[in-house]
Amino acid sequence: MSMNQKEKSMTFADEWVHDPSVQSMRQVFSYMETAQHELLEHLNISPFDQRLRHSRNQALELFERVWPLALRKGMIMSEKEAAPLYIHCLIRALGSMGVKLPKEFRPGDEKLIRFLQQELL
Repeated sequence: MSMNQKEKSMTFADEWVHDPSVQSMRQVFSYMETAQHELLEHLNISPFDQRLRHSRNQALELFERVWPLALRKGMIMSEKEAAPLYIHCLIRALGSMGVKLPKEFRPGDEKLIRFLQQELL
C-alpha cells in the first residue's frame, strides 16, 4: 500500500469514527449490551450459556424488525430508549427457548408491551 493510500485510508477511518450516525449506533448497542448483561445477571444465566446464541440472534432479528416502526411512531426518542425494546425482544426469544422469566424481571412498560404485541403477531 502506498503512502497516499494509507493516508486516504486513515482519513476515511477518522471520518467514520467521528460520524454522528456511527457514534449514535455505538451508543445504542452499548445500552443494549448493558441491559442484556443486567438481565442475564438477574436471571442467573451465564453469558456463555449455549441457549443464548439462538436467543440473541432471534432477539436481534425481532429488534431490527420493530425498531424502525418504534422510531416512526415516536416510541423511541433517544439511543437509551432502544435498550428496553431490545430487552423485550430478548425476553420473548428466551421464553420461546423455554427459559422461565419471573414477572419481576419483565419490563413493565405497558405502552411498549402493547406495541410489541401488535407488531410481532
